Amino acid sequence: MLTRRSSTPAVQHGPCHGLRKTARRSLARQRQRGVSLLELMVGIAIGLLVVAVAMAALMASRGVSGTVSDASDIQQQAAYALRVIGLQTRQAGSLYLNLNSGNAPVVNLLAAPVAFETVAAASGSGNSFDPKADTLNGTASSLTVGYRHYKESVFIAATDQAQSRNCAAGPGAASLDQRVESAFNLNGSSLRCVANGAAAQPIVQRVANFQVRYLLQDVTMLGTPTLYYAPASSLTANDWPRVQGVEVCLVLYGVERIGMPSGTSYTDCDGTTSVDMTTLTGDRANRMHLVFRNVFQLRSQGLVGTVL
Repeated sequence: MLTRRSSTPAVQHGPCHGLRKTARRSLARQRQRGVSLLELMVGIAIGLLVVAVAMAALMASRGVSGTVSDASDIQQQAAYALRVIGLQTRQAGSLYLNLNSGNAPVVNLLAAPVAFETVAAASGSGNSFDPKADTLNGTASSLTVGYRHYKESVFIAATDQAQSRNCAAGPGAASLDQRVESAFNLNGSSLRCVANGAAAQPIVQRVANFQVRYLLQDVTMLGTPTLYYAPASSLTANDWPRVQGVEVCLVLYGVERIGMPSGTSYTDCDGTTSVDMTTLTGDRANRMHLVFRNVFQLRSQGLVGTVL
């Protein structure tokens, strides 16, 4: 029996074909292999470096932001304290202008004589007002001012109302006081207000110093009046009514800790003492300190003692 053979020749594999197959297998194994330990460590190191740089930038930004916010907060507190003190000080010695001192009939009110009321005696438990004694008093670290408390006609009001207010927003309409009084003093690190003898209330916190100086007018040379600073310890009972103005100085400190290079200092309220901030302790250590100063002229302009 005859057998038919295929005419297709058998494929012969040479040595080159085996080499190519081995190379393909080696390449496949390389593609499937992961990163080496060295490559992983290099990647982690680069990542940590990026994180460290970002954290440093974040901390620097946080420090600058905190310092700016701290300075802004100190300035706001100082502005509020000086506004309250200034409002009361500028009013010191204010009198009541009686538009009908002679009790003229209403029909002749426009022709009625007017006069400033001087001493106002209080009834009951109220405080009286004497401009010579109650306008201004104080020490180098405290200040007490007073002015006339009176009622006046208010638009669409059924009764006359008192518009004057002390540093604690009093006294009320029902008060028997004839005097609006505000006393300022420093207790620890809190600047306080004592209004018409009531309990003390804090105005601002974190106060390092509160100092007051008084301006008197020298009229010994007619036509050439001069102002000069006088310490409270040198003022007599006759001097207080002649005070023209009050200089108030505040030193406030912040809450943010900041770096203090050697020699960091500020000039205190007396204008000469240099305070080394690197030696401060407690709540004031490594804190920003700012000095604020303002001069307020009294409403009476220091003439109470010479005219009334």
